[in-house]
Amino acid sequence: MSGLDRYLLTVDQSTAGTKAVLTDREGRIRHRCSLGHRQIYPQDGWVEHDPLELYDNVKGVIRGVMEQAGIGPNEVAALTITNQRETALLWDRETGLPVGNAIVWQCRRSAGWCERMKREGLEPLVASKTGLPLDPYFSAGKWRWLLDHAAGGIPAERLAAGTVDSWLIWKLTGGSVHATDYTNASRTQLFNIHTLMWDEELAERFGIPLSMLPEARDSNSLYGMTDEPELFPVPKPIAGVIGDSQAALFGQQCTLPGMAKGTYGTGTSVLMYAGDKPVQANQGLVAAIAWSIDGKAEYALEGVIRSTGDCLNWVRNELGLFSDYSELETAVAEIADTGGVYLVPAFVGLGAPHWNARARAAVIGLNRSSDRRHLLRAALESIAFQVADAVRLLSAETGEPLRELRVDGGATANELLMRFQADLLDAEVVRSDAAELSALGSAYMGGLALGWWDREKLFSFYRKVKVYSPNMAKDTRERLIRGWQAAVKAVLVAEETSRDD
Repeated sequence: MSGLDRYLLTVDQSTAGTKAVLTDREGRIRHRCSLGHRQIYPQDGWVEHDPLELYDNVKGVIRGVMEQAGIGPNEVAALTITNQRETALLWDRETGLPVGNAIVWQCRRSAGWCERMKREGLEPLVASKTGLPLDPYFSAGKWRWLLDHAAGGIPAERLAAGTVDSWLIWKLTGGSVHATDYTNASRTQLFNIHTLMWDEELAERFGIPLSMLPEARDSNSLYGMTDEPELFPVPKPIAGVIGDSQAALFGQQCTLPGMAKGTYGTGTSVLMYAGDKPVQANQGLVAAIAWSIDGKAEYALEGVIRSTGDCLNWVRNELGLFSDYSELETAVAEIADTGGVYLVPAFVGLGAPHWNARARAAVIGLNRSSDRRHLLRAALESIAFQVADAVRLLSAETGEPLRELRVDGGATANELLMRFQADLLDAEVVRSDAAELSALGSAYMGGLALGWWDREKLFSFYRKVKVYSPNMAKDTRERLIRGWQAAVKAVLVAEETSRDD
């Protein structure tokens, strides 16, 4: 094989940071480089990112991963992109500058707007067309807020709206391409997942001009060529664009009914593959386009959890209860359980199955003998409780028993968490040999676009590294779940009471 076109370079732009990952022709990740970015909290419940900082970091990690690998641009066949979903921004097509910071998926500033839309009776229409509830988690309300508060009189025809993938494509192509893929489009509340088109009725009702929206394409499409000479003197194709959670589903090769994955990041997305037709979302779940390849969409059902890894960040950064994750694992292993302590991490509300944007976090069950270790273990276990809630609901709604839960993301390195997850699910939890499954799924899409692989070949790439089997008595599992459900109920009752007041 020649030294040319050896790698796919994936930009994985997530909530907490940006990675560049090199994947070879055998479907293995060979090199990675990452940079963090600021989390901006202008006021309670608001979360922002600086779009220019995000793009500077994209350039930084691309340079960094090539330097680390000791390769030149000629060895990169194409760029692929996977990204945090729902985070929304607007920019001026003439200047190429954002009108303000990107509004992150966690941000609740559009909660009042969503409630007003609900009162006007729009939620059934939105759900029937998009598979989504009316909730500030999604992009439409964020774009509406930016139009109302940040656009500064710029004419609509000059404005471009997008999620993070659209912004990166725009920047990497020198402003020549304004596009997104179907998975990202489907998280905006403006995209009809049945027709695979932007919905004129919803755009009109929400007051968002269709002219601002990007062209939606298949995940394995060719999106354009780079126009960033400082990175690539010769233009490189951009192909393989897909939202991070769907990318992880594809990277995990969950392509049969009953197959599910959990991506443990800042929040956690649990997706179950549903086939070639959308499943009606009920009970706090959302319907999702899993991906679209060569003009054919496939679907999934999703449970969205707002705070998982972010809960661990909170007890580390704000409470100072541990300094690194090895210290966390040691501390929680010193005790057999939480001593009845539960932490409900509703820092930015609750997602599936509750979808309550106004709920607030709480620690419940403290007693005089509770110490730092009990709170740390409660924070860790809160991740598994939320994932188990979502998985049980997905199985009930699809009618498909869980085959196994394939997991990825930083928290999956925690052995206690993974064992506890298997115990709560009473099912096997399987960890891949690759940690960056979102990046891998995006690279797989790019490889399909380039003709490197077909889907049968991709299925053979899946490699298990660890299987966690359940080992908890049924009565213990049921007692723990009852305690968790009581803690969540207390949080929801408190939210209702404060709203009444």
